[in-house]
Amino acid sequence: MLATISSTNNALSTEAGSCRSVCWEGGSFRPHPDKSTPHWESGRWKMFHKVRDKTPEIDDLQRLLWTQRGPGNHMDEVWPNIYVGDLWAARNLKMLQNQGITHVLNATHGVLGVSTGSSYYCHLPVTYHGIQAFDDPAFDLSAFFHEAANFIQGALDTPGGKVLVHCAMGLSRSATLVLAFLMLRKQLTLVEALRTVSVHRNICPNRGFLSQLRDLDLQLSQQQSKGSGENLMSSATLHRK
Repeated sequence: MLATISSTNNALSTEAGSCRSVCWEGGSFRPHPDKSTPHWESGRWKMFHKVRDKTPEIDDLQRLLWTQRGPGNHMDEVWPNIYVGDLWAARNLKMLQNQGITHVLNATHGVLGVSTGSSYYCHLPVTYHGIQAFDDPAFDLSAFFHEAANFIQGALDTPGGKVLVHCAMGLSRSATLVLAFLMLRKQLTLVEALRTVSVHRNICPNRGFLSQLRDLDLQLSQQQSKGSGENLMSSATLHRK
């Protein structure tokens, strides 16, 4: 019991500490909304879109997080049927049942993380998947981007499916995996994904995770450019014929 409490406190303090070092300046959060940023809105869902010619640097991505702050509930819907939450939400079976959660992705699975697992949800119609990740800038979370994206997409493809992606505080690990999903499966740029998620929940990926997301953004941008170039060449060849 003492070991469980200790591991939970460690998970909380690690993620909270990394968030304070990135998202708060001078001990307080001062949002400066960018009112010039164009966006479209469908119902209550708002996705920001900003044309760019290159992937922003890490410092610019951090400033983007400083400029807007969504709610900070135990669990928030950041994309239709995708929720980001903390360990309290993950352990609150009544809340999960009331929200209609059908899938749970635990980004802090393991002995030192949030010890739930499939057996914890045995009395609910919930599909569980765990990833043992640490909220450490040196940790390679990108190794799990596709694995997490596949699980989240599987949840959305399930009739009535709703997925909770959580870690200790719902700020860094879980948010990073959802951002990667939006980039991989919904074709959002990193900036679009950050703006979309952060308007619905206060998030704070650590600097290392932002760097990994930035690398993913560069890879996807290069693939898109290569595909566009090949299409143009194919079109030109057909035109000459």
